[in-house]
Amino acid sequence: MKTHNAPYTSTTNACKLCKPLGACLAFRGIEGAVPFLHGSQGCATYMRRYIISHFREPMDIASSSLGEKQAVYGGGPNLKQGLKNVQTKYGARLIGVATTCLTETIGDDVPMLVREFRREMAESNGHEELPALVTVSTPSFSGTHMEGFHAAVKAVVEQVAQGGPSTEAVNLLPGFVSPADLRYLREILEDFGLPGIVLPDISETLDGPAQDDYEKIPAGGTPINDIKAMGRSRATLEFGRTLFPQETAGRFLENQFGVLWRPLGMPIGLRETDRFFQVLEELSSRPTPPRHDRERGRLLDALVDGHKYVFGKKAVVYGEEDLVVGLTAFLAEIGVRPVLCASGGHSGGFEEAIAEVTAGLLPEPPLVREGMDFYDIAEEAEALAPDLLVGHSKGYHLARKWGTPLIRVGFPIHDRFGGQRVLHLSYRGAQNLLDRIINALLEKKQQDSPVGYGYL
Repeated sequence: MKTHNAPYTSTTNACKLCKPLGACLAFRGIEGAVPFLHGSQGCATYMRRYIISHFREPMDIASSSLGEKQAVYGGGPNLKQGLKNVQTKYGARLIGVATTCLTETIGDDVPMLVREFRREMAESNGHEELPALVTVSTPSFSGTHMEGFHAAVKAVVEQVAQGGPSTEAVNLLPGFVSPADLRYLREILEDFGLPGIVLPDISETLDGPAQDDYEKIPAGGTPINDIKAMGRSRATLEFGRTLFPQETAGRFLENQFGVLWRPLGMPIGLRETDRFFQVLEELSSRPTPPRHDRERGRLLDALVDGHKYVFGKKAVVYGEEDLVVGLTAFLAEIGVRPVLCASGGHSGGFEEAIAEVTAGLLPEPPLVREGMDFYDIAEEAEALAPDLLVGHSKGYHLARKWGTPLIRVGFPIHDRFGGQRVLHLSYRGAQNLLDRIINALLEKKQQDSPVGYGYL
């Protein structure tokens, strides 16, 4: 009997989400903005449901609702009518138009269609102000939700930011972090006396207070006038070690407007946060405020107290590339051994970034895998016998199968409450993560013990 040994590649359970979903999240972080998908209604419905189950907030995503006819003859008329409807019914100040697999496959030239729409509306409405229209190419067959997120941020900066006399503002491009992280970052900037422009800012639009009446567009988000002023800021801080070989929004602001660009890793854990605070000290000409020094000191004390519980434990870390890099840096410095770092992304800089943040901290480097799905992760991880899984909810079935604690971080968190309020960043976020990791290990020890110790 002959066996066929030719390689076969398939995706069984993806460790990523679709590209336009990330773009919708980025657009949601802009004041008065409505995300708009040029594609079928099903895309918008799926993404709304997925986002709502994590953030527990309403999430409107407009759609050009293409069907079979438009797939053959083109979606231009639907796109223009959809933009008109959003303008009329929502009063949007910005509409972020992201493409989908369907419209990229049939070849719709969305920037050209939007220019035609602007011209037609100007002719029919005279001097009536149109919302800002930002277009971005985000077919899912070309990348992940994180690539869509960063592409949308870059498109907003390229199409809205303007130059002019310099201001004292500092641009902060944090990437896709939680609303709790964003509120904390604003607090840090204020403590250093730095006026900050955070793009995008979902801290209120996807984690807002209860309202008596439904708001079609929730309050909050980065003001459009602030985005226009980003080309006049004194500096840009951009998080994400795997981004920097590419043309990012921060690099564009430097090349186009001469804004000082300071690329940084996501500040998770002690060393990466120290680098972030060092840059803030340089920009503000101030020492780190005492309360952040105290938070750092409490974290160091907790690291000493908790070392006996975590030292030598093995962890599998998965999810968005830059979040995995930051989490790996943190785990390595508290004594946990990341044995597998996996992501569905294909940045090309993932392995190098992991090597940089773990240099000198681990007895041997972890396995680093990009372009992975959960079937692949399971095959690699089971033989490594991890003590911990660190990642989002889609890893739950592996944790259940192996009886291994799962520390839920990032997006999506669908099987627990409060995913939008998980704090990951800076000293306070590291303290939060450390407590959760140690308590998960203690709970596992109690559950597995025939005695059921009450004092550990």
